[in-house]
Amino acid sequence: MAKPIQKKQDTLFVGSLEKGLRIMSAFNAHRTELGLTELAEIVGMDKSAAQRFTNTLHKTGYLEKDPESRRFRPSLKFLELAAAYMWSDPFVQLAMPKLIDLSRDLGERVNAARPAGTDIIYVIRIPTQLTSFAAMLIGNKVQALSSSSGRIILAHMGEAERREALETWPIDKITPRTVTDRSQIAREVEEAAQQGYGIAVNQNIINEIGVAAPVFDRIGNVAGTVQCSVSSLKWPLERVHNEIAPRLMEVANSINLLR
Repeated sequence: MAKPIQKKQDTLFVGSLEKGLRIMSAFNAHRTELGLTELAEIVGMDKSAAQRFTNTLHKTGYLEKDPESRRFRPSLKFLELAAAYMWSDPFVQLAMPKLIDLSRDLGERVNAARPAGTDIIYVIRIPTQLTSFAAMLIGNKVQALSSSSGRIILAHMGEAERREALETWPIDKITPRTVTDRSQIAREVEEAAQQGYGIAVNQNIINEIGVAAPVFDRIGNVAGTVQCSVSSLKWPLERVHNEIAPRLMEVANSINLLR
């Protein structure tokens, strides 16, 4: 009888560090403050272990603790980590001045996003006076299948990879008009491939049109996108195609990540 194949242990993997990072990752826009019991349930560890990790993160300055409610929330050190990322990402440094100029020219909200698994994550947000607080924050994630950025990223995948993404990536009905029919999403991704930019209408916010153009890395993969979000009450779709999409593609093409 053949012996079962033993999975090779990663001797460089530090399990305790991974658990601490799980505690830090438990916080998001919907979970800004958490008690010890909640944290333990979210990250899937027993309460005593969660207590040790939260105490360590509190003592090292990564978590703040309310002295009365004893609930935890991220400290300013989280923001220091975000700043370290921004300094380290050449895409952010190259795109930022170009997107500031584009936002001024269009008078609209302009963003840049990176692929993040089945999501896209915003790394630059250039708001306008009417932009909501949530739409100003870097680090926000959106499901790729419901975003203009995600659709142009899928458009440049290989056939097998794209098919798997269309069949398996999550898609939630965020608005009454969010498309959850995967065959329709596939058609819209194919349209993005033909146009050279992605479009998403009413997918995450009603009366919002998102349009995104790809920025490629040195081996031809989509490393990120430049994206613009406008109100459909102000911008007819045809005008978005004719006026905004060409400007986005021009800016995207000018961001050189090939060096």
